[in-house]
Amino acid sequence: MMPRALALSPHLDDAAFSCGGTLARLAAHGWTVTLCTVFTRSVTDPGGFALACQLDKGLDASVDYMALRRAEDAAACAALGVRPLWLDLPEAPHRGYPDARALFAPPLLADGVVAPLAQLLAPLLHPAPDLLLAPQAVGGHVDHVQLVRALDSVLPPDLPVLWWTDFPYSLKPHSHPARPFAARMQALPDCAVEGDAAGRLAACAAYRSQLGFQFGGAEGLARALAEAGPVERFRMAGRAPLPATWPAAA
Repeated sequence: MMPRALALSPHLDDAAFSCGGTLARLAAHGWTVTLCTVFTRSVTDPGGFALACQLDKGLDASVDYMALRRAEDAAACAALGVRPLWLDLPEAPHRGYPDARALFAPPLLADGVVAPLAQLLAPLLHPAPDLLLAPQAVGGHVDHVQLVRALDSVLPPDLPVLWWTDFPYSLKPHSHPARPFAARMQALPDCAVEGDAAGRLAACAAYRSQLGFQFGGAEGLARALAEAGPVERFRMAGRAPLPATWPAAA
């Protein structure tokens, strides 16, 4: 039986941006890889900050923003050779977060998404995959933080986990300094994987609605990934069963 990997992504782009090269290499080595994105629910008639998040991408209010993003994710997953899976939960702007500043502040006490998210994650982990990839929540985005909190309540104790470094927040330590799980992550060994850089770029380029906002366009994405280099860095819990034939990364 082929080994299985499960990557948990808060949004429809986070995993590809942060560890797409690793996912592509796992798939190329015969792994069955599922990329599960958590916050993908379409919301009809968005308003306020939620609508602003759509308009600032140059999209009309009539566009089903999340349907567009799911289609982009399907194309990205095809480029990586992995299977997409979408959970039906709303992003933070639809859960009472009123502005961009609130997205990077501590989660609201009224945000009750952790419990339903944990209920959705539990069946994905039983039976457990051979390897889990999940965010460290570098940058402190509330959706990343809430995913880690929910995962903590259902994570099998012996499951190997590669906690990925959230990109592009990792490139912006001055504007996104939060590291809510820093002490925990720093206690884990560092793991560097030389990923499939071309596969990562192809997958990230599929998220066309995000490229102008995040990188100033496709050329900016290519520059950012070239600057980051092909090595993707993780914190490793347990012993990750990575293929022994992969080149070592410094």
